[in-house]
Amino acid sequence: MAIQSATPTYTLAPGFSQPLGATVTPQGVNFSLFSEAATGVELLLFDQHDDIHPFQIIPFDPIINKTFHFWHVLVLGLPTGTHYAYRVNGPDRPQDGHRFDAKKVLIDPYSKGNNKTLWNRGKACTPGSNLESSIRCVVIDINDYDWEGDRPLGRPMSESIIYEMHVGGFTLSPSAGVRHPGTFTGLVEKIPYLQSLGVTAVELLPIFEFDDTEVLRTVNDSPLYNYWGYSTMSYFAPHPSYCVNPEAGDHVREFRDMVKALHKAGIEVILDVVFNHTDEGNHQGPMFSFKGLDNRIYYYLVGDDRQYYYDYTGCGNTFNCNHPVGEKFILDCLRYWVRDMHVDGFRFDEGSVLSRGEDGQPMEHPPVVWAIELDEVLKDTKTIAEAWDAAGLYQIGYFPGYRWAEWNGRYRDDMRRFVKGDPAVIGAVASRLTGSADLYQWRGHLPVNSVNFITAHDGFTLYDLVAYNNKHNEANGEHNQDGINDNLSWNCGAEGDTTDQWVNDLRQRQIKNFATLLLISQGVPMLVMGDEVGRTQQGNNNAYCQNNPISWFDWTLTENNADLLRFWQILIRRRNHFKELLAPRYFTGAINERGVADLTWHGICLHAPGWDDPNARSLAFTVGGFNGDPDVHIMLNMYWETLPFQLPQISGYCWWRSLDTALPSPHDVVEIGQEVAVTGNTYSVTGRSIVILDAKPL
Repeated sequence: MAIQSATPTYTLAPGFSQPLGATVTPQGVNFSLFSEAATGVELLLFDQHDDIHPFQIIPFDPIINKTFHFWHVLVLGLPTGTHYAYRVNGPDRPQDGHRFDAKKVLIDPYSKGNNKTLWNRGKACTPGSNLESSIRCVVIDINDYDWEGDRPLGRPMSESIIYEMHVGGFTLSPSAGVRHPGTFTGLVEKIPYLQSLGVTAVELLPIFEFDDTEVLRTVNDSPLYNYWGYSTMSYFAPHPSYCVNPEAGDHVREFRDMVKALHKAGIEVILDVVFNHTDEGNHQGPMFSFKGLDNRIYYYLVGDDRQYYYDYTGCGNTFNCNHPVGEKFILDCLRYWVRDMHVDGFRFDEGSVLSRGEDGQPMEHPPVVWAIELDEVLKDTKTIAEAWDAAGLYQIGYFPGYRWAEWNGRYRDDMRRFVKGDPAVIGAVASRLTGSADLYQWRGHLPVNSVNFITAHDGFTLYDLVAYNNKHNEANGEHNQDGINDNLSWNCGAEGDTTDQWVNDLRQRQIKNFATLLLISQGVPMLVMGDEVGRTQQGNNNAYCQNNPISWFDWTLTENNADLLRFWQILIRRRNHFKELLAPRYFTGAINERGVADLTWHGICLHAPGWDDPNARSLAFTVGGFNGDPDVHIMLNMYWETLPFQLPQISGYCWWRSLDTALPSPHDVVEIGQEVAVTGNTYSVTGRSIVILDAKPL
């Protein structure tokens, strides 16, 4: 390797191989990285984040600074806040899987913070030096922080209500009125809102560093960028754009401040993580990390001609998760975010990739999945899999492991069909309401293995689900070819915004129907940022590139749609009232002291649910309460006309209405203790509505 001359500023010691990354010690900073095929490594040190030239270049001596395949050096007296990067030499033989470039500047995969002030993606896509346009890592002392006794909250999964949100989009709108829009700090200012809503956890779209500077395309003279963040550049580093002072190396402190504040409010932090691929893409993509460190170790490469990448993810490459080094990287990363950043859980994007072996085939016992499952540091950490990938592997109900929860795509689809008015889905709906036992119980799993959702970041918002029959993604500049076509949506009679009051009223009722189903179902409910106030993306069901008002939370909706927000708030509070529905076990047929079974199915007639009726669009069920909890009767009518539902009779008790989605606010849902008495043996349930009754003593 050609070594540039530089006057040494700091003296060196051999250093140590573990832990990987830049570790602050009493003597200085130890740097360590892994590369099996490298023939040489240089460490570049910079005073400032935007310095073009390093003040010191440190070549690693393969005798002194290498232990097996770990390259390491201890820089004595080096202060925190120093910026650094690497250059790594080795064979450049793409046909053998090697892509080393001795002149390319690389970031540390274990870096705790980076700055992209000089970053130019194009220069990283071509061979040769990119010293003047590369990313700089920053040395951060992770032990220099006062947690004030904070720790992960450890809330039981069965008590969780998850709020999926985008850190930037939550406060970027001027209507948010925060001091630092689009940052971790801005989110902290909105914690009182999250508390008032009643959610117990926020699930943050990727906050690991990604490239939000690349112009994907230009539409109407406006550039579009990666907004969602599902192409990770650096897995230990909070995204600089979500920080107020990234240049000063405040990444870790600002993220921790947010976590600590959320924990004080009783809200857990779940991170959406993307270990299935990286932002280096295919053979034409940039080189800034793994490609230049040891391409053949970190990626799935194609057959004998290893210059190309297997793409099980739809994003150009696939991370070699079950290679021992790839597995170590993922475990080290997760432990760091739990142990040192106090994160409460993870949702794994295209999690099925983690079950693929080094040959790309699904494994019965994938090492990385089971290592996460059984790891002592992660034993109380929530783990949620998106149990599919872009290559057709679909593992809903089959994802390896015991405690892994799954995004239940079957729940989403069946509930959408039901509320839309499709016939003959009541059997599936009954299964989804009761924890999807048909999917999970056969493996000894529990309702908490199912994360129930109607919407997610990927797809229509809840308002758009009831306002559009078709996607409208023209703003993405892909001729409306992107995004899925089969959304199982219904616009209630008009496409998009309308002044027709009947249509608008029906849409509000449909949103409340979805909300009610979600909050009364066994399993773990997840709602999406803004669904509680009718946020719209104007029919865009793939807003991955829309860092603008299309995707941002419009805070004026909290006032304009206050009735809808109130409905969600009270419904979430009432969820804890439905203790038998929410029990962390499946129904067993137990009978309570009043002679009421824990679960009884009905149709409009008692004990006649009509499982075999091809036209059935209605369902009812009674849940018996135990240990002082009330009995509850729920009637679901997704037929378009009013239907008379028979009511079960419980000796010494009468029914009181707590919810009717057909009624106007504030009568649609009431606080506990304000229920309205119901008389008679039947209840007329309006078409496309849901009614919930509580039993109280006469």
